[in-house]
Amino acid sequence: MDHWRAAALAAAVIGAVLLGTAAVLLGLLRRERQRSRAIASVVDSEWINLLKDSPISLTIINSKGVVENISRQLLPMLGTSSDRVFGLHFRDIIHADSAGQAASIFARTLRGEKCVEDIKLLRADGVAIEAHVETSPYMREGEIAGIVVFTQDQSDQKRSMERIRYMAYYDDMTGLPNRRFFMNRLTERMHAAAQSGNSVAVWYMDIDRFKLVNASYGRDYGDMLLLQVAERLTRWFPDSSNIARVEGDEFVGMFADFEQDDQAIRQIEGLMKQFEAPFELGGVMIHVTVSVGLATCSGDCPDANGLLKRADTALHRLKENGRNGCLLYEPAFEHTAINKLTLQHELMEAMSRRQFLLYYQPQYDLRSGRLVGFEALIRWRHPERGMIAPSHFIPAAEESGIIMALGDWVLQEACRQNRIWQRAGLPSYPISVNLSIRQFAQPNLVERIAEILEETGLAAPYLKLEITESIAMDVERATAILESLSDLGVGISVDDFGTGYNSFSYLKRLPIDCLKIVRTFVRDIHQDPNDRAIVAAIIAMAHNLQIGVIAEGVVTEEQVLFLQQHACDEMQGYYGSPPLPAEEAGAMLNRDHGLSISDPENNNAAAH
Repeated sequence: MDHWRAAALAAAVIGAVLLGTAAVLLGLLRRERQRSRAIASVVDSEWINLLKDSPISLTIINSKGVVENISRQLLPMLGTSSDRVFGLHFRDIIHADSAGQAASIFARTLRGEKCVEDIKLLRADGVAIEAHVETSPYMREGEIAGIVVFTQDQSDQKRSMERIRYMAYYDDMTGLPNRRFFMNRLTERMHAAAQSGNSVAVWYMDIDRFKLVNASYGRDYGDMLLLQVAERLTRWFPDSSNIARVEGDEFVGMFADFEQDDQAIRQIEGLMKQFEAPFELGGVMIHVTVSVGLATCSGDCPDANGLLKRADTALHRLKENGRNGCLLYEPAFEHTAINKLTLQHELMEAMSRRQFLLYYQPQYDLRSGRLVGFEALIRWRHPERGMIAPSHFIPAAEESGIIMALGDWVLQEACRQNRIWQRAGLPSYPISVNLSIRQFAQPNLVERIAEILEETGLAAPYLKLEITESIAMDVERATAILESLSDLGVGISVDDFGTGYNSFSYLKRLPIDCLKIVRTFVRDIHQDPNDRAIVAAIIAMAHNLQIGVIAEGVVTEEQVLFLQQHACDEMQGYYGSPPLPAEEAGAMLNRDHGLSISDPENNNAAAH
């Protein structure tokens, strides 16, 4: 009995110990859990406080999609305060355009996925904000309790990118697309046209004498003109994505609403009518004309670059033959352009290989028939095509700029040859040399001519310079230069007088010694009464101004007699002599014989 009592007592003691231990353990566990919760609460509180002041735009959204916390950095972006954001569903701060995208991001992140996307947020005033977001699951007690969203405002970056894109594809002044944009657009249109079997037309336009506007009124006025030209272009072709300013005063465009080439031409003719009304530039009214090259494409065509090149080729061909018009591209233009490039290359080669030479055409006094001078005329001794007249290569030399070096050589060679004749004891006569517009425009012209005279040893009175009427019409500049040349002792003549200018007022202001009547008037004086009247009037007017007159292209005795009757001073042409190489001209000087005006043999010679 005592044994069982002892055992029971022992069991009770052990049970009490075990229960006490269990109670202690449960208490310890409860206190640890409370401590952990307290620590977690403190950490959450500190993290949230840190979040509020974070310079990084972070947002905590719970599993139900409600905004629990947000950093202050993000609030200005949303245009609101934290009080208005807390408790909102994330859909309330998402723009409608990104609603579906945002819902997908939220769901994927709650499944443990990290997301990186560009979306649109909704500012409090309803404006869309371009934003870049990165999301991660928000963990609490080992479970996903929501999502954490990192947000970066893309608005400034988007604006910068848009500005860069604008600068890359648009003309900053007119707002029209630029060449890059246009070529991309043209490529697309040509591809679509090829698929549908439609035609595409490309036009290339520039403003006639635009540089004159800049030179006369200044570049600000030129810019105003370009803006108004762009406006008139978009008025005729409302879709501005089909128009571009490529550079300077050059514009291009495309259209497809035509079936035949003549319909495309009528479109351009309608465009050109938009420029009939004057432009107002700062209170100044000016009229301008435009030149347009047109190229059409249907079926088998070149690429966009090739089609635009065709339009540009047509434009250049038009400007070679005049302005203020439209010209449709033809394949033959390509051969002309290639030939021109080839000719310009050959001219450079000819300069370096000394293939140019001078011929000298005698000039005679119409009263006495005696020799009074020569005109130096350039020739090109081509190794394959033989002797080439200046009319076949001077235009290409002027366009390429070679005329500067060529004109300088002509001046040097004419002065050198004249001095050689003088040193040989031959009679001394002046030699006339033509000055190109480009030569006359060079700032050191007077100094250069003085230098050539000094180098060759030729006295100034034995050099005459022939200028064109277009040079003389720029009276202010021409006066200063010609007076300096006249002071130097050089003679001045106006070549091809009567080629189209109506105002002769410059004649009384410029130091001009002689007018050369253009050969087209002289040619028909024996059969055209109008030409006879013009020639007689020019002679009379020049003499009243104390200016000499020389007639070019004289080939018949009838022409000689008419010129004598009207007291023309000098003549030049095949009636007296064709242009001669230096050796033959020197031999003529050695004989020093004049021209017998009435000799019938000369009349026969003129026929040859």
